[in-house]
Amino acid sequence: MSYEAVVVFTAKSIERILREGGTSSWRLDRNHARRCDYAVCTRNANAGWVEGNEAHHSAFLLGKIRDVVACAPTPENSESPENRYLIQFSEFARINIPDVWRGDRNPVKYTSLEALVIDPSKLQWEVMPEGNSGAATAADIGAAKQHGVAPLTLAEAKKGLALTFNVAPEAVEITIRG
Repeated sequence: MSYEAVVVFTAKSIERILREGGTSSWRLDRNHARRCDYAVCTRNANAGWVEGNEAHHSAFLLGKIRDVVACAPTPENSESPENRYLIQFSEFARINIPDVWRGDRNPVKYTSLEALVIDPSKLQWEVMPEGNSGAATAADIGAAKQHGVAPLTLAEAKKGLALTFNVAPEAVEITIRG
């Protein structure tokens, strides 16, 4: 069976990816990524802030995609949340496959696990740690405030969106998944 996968080229450590609930801060086609079954994390060991010690270009983590959601700005990325996404995992497996990343220009690409010669049925899967839903933590909120973003009430969010789209606040519906 061929499983669709999104492959990312990241400098983040496994610990940080697990803490964040998945791999984050990606500029990608959300609809395309949500159709994928898996996310493959490959190591960018040349980033100035690299956190992991896996070999450059190797695949080190495979995640079963739960959802793809907008993420808050981080110290590494101050762009607005609608431009960056968190690929949330329901389960993950540690892997070590050399030279999976082929030097593509964009740090996100789409392929299949079959093309990468990865058989998910032969891996040892772990459930994502408790509390790692990708929801904002106190540290996330502090970092977001540094970039001019602060927590909102639903009423405040509706008023702001109503102004943006020139509609009445009562016309704004907000859905929160998590």
